[in-house]
Amino acid sequence: MTIHVNTGTPYDVMIGSGLLANSGELIKQVLPKAERAVIVSDSIVAPLYADTVKASLEAAGYTVFSHVFPAGEQSKRLFFIESMYSTMAAAELSRSDFAVALGGGVTGDMCGFAAATYLRGIAFVQMPTTVLSQNDSSVGGKTGVDLACGKNLVGSFHQPSLVLADVDTLSTLPPRYVTDGFGEIIKHGCTQSAELFALIEQYGTDREKIADFTARSVAIKSGVVERDERESGERMLLNFGHTLGHAIEKCCDFTKYAHGEAVGIGMLMMARAGEAAGLTASGTVERIETVLQKCGMPTACEFTLEELCAAAMLDKKRRGEKMNIVLLRDIGDSFVYQIKCADLLGFVSGGMRA
Repeated sequence: MTIHVNTGTPYDVMIGSGLLANSGELIKQVLPKAERAVIVSDSIVAPLYADTVKASLEAAGYTVFSHVFPAGEQSKRLFFIESMYSTMAAAELSRSDFAVALGGGVTGDMCGFAAATYLRGIAFVQMPTTVLSQNDSSVGGKTGVDLACGKNLVGSFHQPSLVLADVDTLSTLPPRYVTDGFGEIIKHGCTQSAELFALIEQYGTDREKIADFTARSVAIKSGVVERDERESGERMLLNFGHTLGHAIEKCCDFTKYAHGEAVGIGMLMMARAGEAAGLTASGTVERIETVLQKCGMPTACEFTLEELCAAAMLDKKRRGEKMNIVLLRDIGDSFVYQIKCADLLGFVSGGMRA
């Protein structure tokens, strides 16, 4: 299946089997003038798939170099970006060449940011290998790194030239990283598609359904990104659960909770607050909690609301003394709600007391 994303720099998202083995031929169609490529991957994914991608790129006539960094969110820092720049320089990449992001969301965010800023911008290709990255982070052009004080605070919008979501890579994922990816699929259902949410309620994390869920999620996100590429309006809706989800990640120093797990907890907390305030339909919390449990995801964390709200104050969605949070009217119907930063704790606490 191919989904066309009609942004300022248009590109295709291809979802299917055997895409990595044919990546060279597919990339040649969109980057015919390129001569050199750097494959960026982490220490877990590289041994599994880097040789396959390298062989395909070389068969297509590219000179190929590799850059491997330590796996994990802890590597998503500027120090490791500088190391990528060094590899790109040693490979003598020109502005007509490209980088390949082979891996999960961390790899895609980091490689994309390095590509956006090296030589003031070179092309890059996303090859997402996790449920989370295939359904969300590889599409839309958000790239970046974390700072010690918060997640994704440094970054750039830089659309890929092509996304190759090879569903064969999901067979090597541990069960936790399948369920983690469902945090973003559930989010797309909550904010944009009651139909997708109902399917997840029915099938949970059934691996036979993941390709279909991915196609639906990508279609939802690509439509939003086309209408609001730089997140000035509708695209904010895709941040449902992220204000508190990012705070959870920060509070555990990006270790205990995976991104999708943290977002799931954040969605549930915001739904509770919305119901308590009379802004969200009654019963929404129960449905979200039930589907999270069906997918094997956590529904609570050990941090206090005070800790989470303090961490959320550095969120990118803050605007001076106010911040934009995303709430649901109902499953599949979301809206942006502006709140004073000083009122966030009380608003979320209202949901906890209800």
